[in-house]
Amino acid sequence: MKFRMIWAGAIILAVLGMGLIPEASAAEKGGEDETGPYDIVPNWLKPFPNHPSWTFGPIYGVFAESPSRIFVLQGGELPDPRPKDAGRGPNAGHKAQNFVFILNRNGELIETWAQWDKLFSRTHKVTMNPYDPQKHVWIIDDVGQQIFEFTNDGKELVMTLGEKGVGGSDETHFGRPTDIAFLPDGTFFVSDGYVNTRVVKFDKNGKFLMAWGSKGAGPGEFNLVHCVAIDANRRVYVVDRDNHRVQIFDETGKFLDEWRNLRSPTHIEISQDQFAWVSDSANNRMLKYDLAGKLLTYWGIAGQDAAGLDDPHQFSVDSEGNLYIADAYNYQVKKFTPKPNADRDRLLGQPFVFVTGHDE
Repeated sequence: MKFRMIWAGAIILAVLGMGLIPEASAAEKGGEDETGPYDIVPNWLKPFPNHPSWTFGPIYGVFAESPSRIFVLQGGELPDPRPKDAGRGPNAGHKAQNFVFILNRNGELIETWAQWDKLFSRTHKVTMNPYDPQKHVWIIDDVGQQIFEFTNDGKELVMTLGEKGVGGSDETHFGRPTDIAFLPDGTFFVSDGYVNTRVVKFDKNGKFLMAWGSKGAGPGEFNLVHCVAIDANRRVYVVDRDNHRVQIFDETGKFLDEWRNLRSPTHIEISQDQFAWVSDSANNRMLKYDLAGKLLTYWGIAGQDAAGLDDPHQFSVDSEGNLYIADAYNYQVKKFTPKPNADRDRLLGQPFVFVTGHDE
């Protein structure tokens, strides 16, 4: 037995010497990889001035237009102190104000879009069409059954899709829509949604083109359509949350592939280097896949402390590589900065955008 132990130890030392297994330093021992290749910016989201008796509701959406202008969506403000599990579910105890606000790089309030509060019921996702030189802002309101397009400064409402509070599965109604993704010519896809089980395709002017999907667990069937994204081959990735998978289609709705055995995916983004990053609300993790669906790495942990997550609902990366996560039921939007000498393969890349004019 003593000989075997000495022999095993010799093998390990030899392998370490060849550099095949990196020798861990004392600082790398233990841990649960809470923030992966990132450092958390503690207490980044600052309290609203002039709202001493109310606090943040669930944070459902985040989009970084730039490192100095970060859009955030909340489900509506809640009393302070916040009741336990407050705000879970549509309109659960929210005060209908300050649904949309904008932060600077220090997490300080620089704008609110309170002038539009009466439009909203529960803001769900926020984004911009990356091919739009005017940088219009798109906001999806799942409970209100509508999608809105605003000018970048929030002064004008440019387009409204859907009828407020009225669900449906025809060409002009939604069943609690959840997300939106764009092609270079302005065509866009809507994941629809919590009630409907379909993807809807519109032209750049909001004209209905087609829809696909039905209730079920087979190919092309859905059970809570929660997010949509597009890769360099114009394939459409659809988060089929309650079927615990991602389905992939061509832009006409033809089923191509699926990735099964995800826990509870909430958001997916394709990076410029053509990997898929997915947030998971069951394991409270960020996961990286290649576009064949192979899991490459992940990080994250559940918790109410600074680094812990409780339903990462949407995420966004700015031009400096900082990561923002809408941490819904920790009532925070969290900012993560890349660690010095971080493994670049574990950092979220810039969001994919077609080269201007490509394949329009």
